[in-house]
Amino acid sequence: METNPVRWFEIYVQDMDRAKTFYETVLGTNLEALPGPDLAMLAFPQNQEAPGTTGALVQVPGMPSGGNSTLVYFACEDCAVEAGRVNDAGGNLEREKMSIGEYGFVALAKDPDGNMFGMHSM
Repeated sequence: METNPVRWFEIYVQDMDRAKTFYETVLGTNLEALPGPDLAMLAFPQNQEAPGTTGALVQVPGMPSGGNSTLVYFACEDCAVEAGRVNDAGGNLEREKMSIGEYGFVALAKDPDGNMFGMHSM
């Protein structure tokens, strides 16, 4: 395999404005609207020159949020910084920064819709 196997991710939410504010606050970034038929989508930034993938927040009538089995990890300089923003932004910090040995550090949190996500740093 010559490319990153992950190409896209979607995080389903019930309140797009709340989710946008939450992720922009915690990750210190801006989300951009994507056109889509019968659904609202806000995309995370993408740098075509950098490795990795991107995805979007998605709001679809009748599609539940939270309780899923997919865990997305966002890249951070120091995941403790982003983890420190979670509770004030309306989410819940599930696991503070912890070592994963030679692979760096992770922190786990839930957004206001109950979606679990991770933050990773070296």
